[in-house]
Amino acid sequence: MNPSIMVRCIGRINLTVLDKFMSRIIRLTVEAKQMHITTPAGTDATFTNRPGQTPRYALGYADTPGVHMLGGQIFWGILLETLNGKIVFDGSVNPPIGLIKDPIELTIVKGDIIKIEGGADAARYETWLRSFNDPNMLKIGHVCYGFNPGARLTGDVVEDERIWGAVEWGIGHMAFRPASSHSDGICLNVSVWLDGKQILDRGRSLDPELAEVAKKLGKS
Repeated sequence: MNPSIMVRCIGRINLTVLDKFMSRIIRLTVEAKQMHITTPAGTDATFTNRPGQTPRYALGYADTPGVHMLGGQIFWGILLETLNGKIVFDGSVNPPIGLIKDPIELTIVKGDIIKIEGGADAARYETWLRSFNDPNMLKIGHVCYGFNPGARLTGDVVEDERIWGAVEWGIGHMAFRPASSHSDGICLNVSVWLDGKQILDRGRSLDPELAEVAKKLGKS
């Protein structure tokens, strides 16, 4: 983190209002069974949420001893074997690249990456993933929402994965499935359907309660 990120993503954020937004969207999300996520860049993925899960989100308060994450990210559990479709990174990928020049398209079958397409960045990313000779480096590990109203695309994963209306996909190592490394890729301007009902349209809130709170944070 650097001072500019601290100003944008901590100092200028009303954390009380952000808490209302995040608690609302995560409740709607975990109450749903089936999810569908798309982006203008070509992401089109479906999956089933894990039943009985305990979601986690980072609000940014550091008022008690321990580890506290920068506010604006939400994690929830999904059944990875139900994840199918296309994931297209159009923001950044860390490691090994940072900001990307051309979209990186991943074809996903049952949570596994079976094809990587695109330009030079896609070729570099595939080479890096395969360099470990570890099949778990070609598996999706998690998905997270980004909802920090001050975050912008810089190539710094701490900020990028919290961009408003983005989702971040983790690839490789997870506590439940060890791998040689871990990488995070960013999809911008997501549209989200929960059990067939759309709640986000290219990052814009369609749920009336979410939209009202988002306006207080300077977002739509």
